[in-house]
Amino acid sequence: MVEFKEPEMKATAQEMSEARLPLRYRDYCAHLLIPLNKCRHKTAYLPWKCEEERHAYEKCEYEDFMRRSKMLAQIKQENKQ
Repeated sequence: MVEFKEPEMKATAQEMSEARLPLRYRDYCAHLLIPLNKCRHKTAYLPWKCEEERHAYEKCEYEDFMRRSKMLAQIKQENKQ
């Protein structure tokens, strides 16, 4: 059995509330979404701006998805046995 370490929440509930993040985006990657949204507002959502911030956020979301997928696969495997 592999133990999965729970990721650390880096953005506080108050920071997320002040940034007006919708509840569905208040996850382990919210600390990256806050500066991304600020950059987007500052640059009028131009697609070629904020690339570094967007890449960091999307990578975080992908890694979180993969972590949860592996956890689900492990749970299913344990239930089969």
